[in-house]
Amino acid sequence: MLSTEQILDAMSGQGLRITDQRKTLAKLFGENSGYLSAKDVYDHMGRKYSGLSFDTVYRNLRVMEELGVLEQVVFEDGVKFKASCSEDHHHHHMICLQCMKTYPIHFCPMNLTDTPDEFRVVKHKFEVFGYCKECEQSREEEGALAAPGKEGR
Repeated sequence: MLSTEQILDAMSGQGLRITDQRKTLAKLFGENSGYLSAKDVYDHMGRKYSGLSFDTVYRNLRVMEELGVLEQVVFEDGVKFKASCSEDHHHHHMICLQCMKTYPIHFCPMNLTDTPDEFRVVKHKFEVFGYCKECEQSREEEGALAAPGKEGR
């Protein structure tokens, strides 16, 4: 995951003015390993910047995603963002739907696709959603508690 300093360096390296709000955004993502919705970010930022609009937050998230310092993932409950990986090679992710822990996939399935000659791929994403070992165990335990009398079946 990119650090606050790496995010700020990438932003300034692309000519973005580093405002106090952008520093706060960089710190939020640099210190948080999980996924945040635009509303999560807006709520966090609103505590410090009372006149901040949701549009401004969303526009900055989009700019940061375009710069490559944030990753955007579409979950069932909406779009969320997190700091980009600090790994410098191409890879994809497996994401736990409960704890949001992310595991790298170092194999790219794009090489196996049957891309037509008349189509040029310029960008792709591959994400696998499921449950990590710990979350799967807790889900099984919760299921056993929610369904008494079914343990022996």
